[in-house]
Amino acid sequence: MTLMTVPAEKFRATLGHFASGVVVVTGLHDGAPRGLACQSFFSLSLDPPLVAVAVAHSSTSWADIQSSGAFGINVLHSDQFDVCQTFGRSGGDKFAEIEWVGRHTGSPRIDGSLAWIDCTIQDVHQAGDHLLVVGRVEEVQVGSGAPLLFYRGRFGELHKHAAHGAETNLDNLISGLRQGWG
Repeated sequence: MTLMTVPAEKFRATLGHFASGVVVVTGLHDGAPRGLACQSFFSLSLDPPLVAVAVAHSSTSWADIQSSGAFGINVLHSDQFDVCQTFGRSGGDKFAEIEWVGRHTGSPRIDGSLAWIDCTIQDVHQAGDHLLVVGRVEEVQVGSGAPLLFYRGRFGELHKHAAHGAETNLDNLISGLRQGWG
C-alpha cells in the first residue's frame, strides 16, 4: 500500500474552508502571565468536562504555561482582533496593554472575552508538529456578543442576520474579514 503525501499548501488551503473561533490560551509562569493565540480548540467531553487545544511544539509560551499545570481558554469577542494580533506574535510582554484577572487556577481571564474556561492539565499527547493538550474544566464564565472567527486565512465575525436564521452562504455570514496575521 502506497501512502500519498498531501502538499502542505494544499492541506492548509483545504482546512482553511473550516471556519473556527479564535482563542487565547493563558497561564502563569513564576507568577507572570503568559499567552498564545490559537484556533485549534474544541470541546471533548461533557462527563467529565474536558476541552482540548493543539499547540505548536515550538511555542515557548506554552512551555511556560504547561509548567503551572493549568491554563485558561479565552474565547475572543469579535471586537478583539487587536488582542488576537498581540497574542499571535512571539516574544515580548503580551500582557503589557491587556487587562486581566486571575481565576480559580490563577490562569488569566482577559477582559472582554466572549467566554472563558479555566482548566487543569489532564493529558498532553504528541501529535505531529503539535501537542494535543486535554484540559479538565474547573470553571466557566460567559459574556455576550459575537465571536471572532478565522476563515480562509482571514478574521471576521458572524453577519448580524446569521443569528436570525437568514438563509445565505458562509462567505456572506462572515463579514468584516481582515487580513490574516501571516
